[in-house]
Amino acid sequence: MAELKTKPNDADVHAFMAGVLDEEKRNDSLALLEMFRTVTGEQPKMWGSSIVGFGDYRYAYASGRKGDWFVTGFSPRKQNLTLYSIGGYEPHGALLARLGKHKLGMGCLYIKRLRDVDQGVLRELIAATVAGSQAEGES
Repeated sequence: MAELKTKPNDADVHAFMAGVLDEEKRNDSLALLEMFRTVTGEQPKMWGSSIVGFGDYRYAYASGRKGDWFVTGFSPRKQNLTLYSIGGYEPHGALLARLGKHKLGMGCLYIKRLRDVDQGVLRELIAATVAGSQAEGES
């Protein structure tokens, strides 16, 4: 069975942020960093070379495959700020309807710029996905 390439590492999150070339995306990423840290109560950790993750989630499939992942996180990709959550964003339609300009796909939330969304709603959305993943992990 293939092993996941994206793993937690000791890379410096702030050095990664400093390397984001687009100034607005870098500032948005720093704002997201603080938002995720505040909402989750967790410290950021680099996963692979370009994802900032918060929290730890152990999963096990019926096949017996087990692994670790982050509960929630983000990556300042070239096209969008990509937000990740174990539970996905689709179950939170009411919050998404109030969020502002965004796209969903493959369990991710894509935002071009933070100024395109209501940041208070984004905080609520992050909190809701974290709460959902905690409930899922307890079952």
